[in-house]
Amino acid sequence: MLRLGRREFAAHEPVIMAIVNRTPDSFYDQGATFRDEPALARVEQAVADGAAIIDIGGVKAGPGDEVSAEEEARRTVGFVAEVRRRFPDVVISVDTWRHEVGAAVCEAGADLLNDAWGGVDPKLAEVAARYGVGLVCTHAGGAEPRTRPHRVTYDDVVADILKVTVGLAERAVALGVPRESVLIDPGHDFGKNTRHSLEATRRLGEMVETGWPVLVSLSNKDFVGETLDRPVKERVIGTLATTAVSAWLGAQVYRVHEVAETRQVLDMVATIAGHREPAVARRGLA
Repeated sequence: MLRLGRREFAAHEPVIMAIVNRTPDSFYDQGATFRDEPALARVEQAVADGAAIIDIGGVKAGPGDEVSAEEEARRTVGFVAEVRRRFPDVVISVDTWRHEVGAAVCEAGADLLNDAWGGVDPKLAEVAARYGVGLVCTHAGGAEPRTRPHRVTYDDVVADILKVTVGLAERAVALGVPRESVLIDPGHDFGKNTRHSLEATRRLGEMVETGWPVLVSLSNKDFVGETLDRPVKERVIGTLATTAVSAWLGAQVYRVHEVAETRQVLDMVATIAGHREPAVARRGLA
């Protein structure tokens, strides 16, 4: 059982985490939800389309203008509080690697800290423990935040992913983070080239076998773009194909831009796998 905020999710229940970037320079939406009004509209639509988690980020993942912890908090804390007020049952996640920001958003009502940079700030897990919130433990290959990989190599990328993410998860629980609120993430594209991300996808079942709930952040990423030779705005089909494979292999949480499309993919895979009944089943019975 995965527990996040007020919500509980069964082992085979696929969960959608909708991306809401509070940045003016996000790689995909180019700042479409930087201002409060469109960001809140995005939250409302994402929840209506089937998202259980809203993931709020105040700093783009890639290189760009420097964003201080104070500025990151300014972009996220008040927004977290407003989302908490308007949507009391939604799980609020904040994508941050900084413990100062983590503490501020937890005070404002966040339920989950999404540490996409692999524990680069070890105090973030301490914050999660102090506030009793969830934590995403991600493999980033030792990369510094907001850097791109350059000729990175692994003897076995999945073995490294398992060692790092399980180690981070076990440390979090030892610090006091609720075990049922810890997830592991292979970190597609983070500290990896395209072949590494493809192998992580192909062998995702090995992460699932650890028993920790697995989160995947696949949406419109470069490994999809390079695999199909498509620019950012033409990666949805490749993303959904990768989502279907990940669902079949047992991932549970999906961090996405396209919520409605992802919901259909996950429902279809869950039904084929026998974990969900068809919404309608009249064919051949009338």
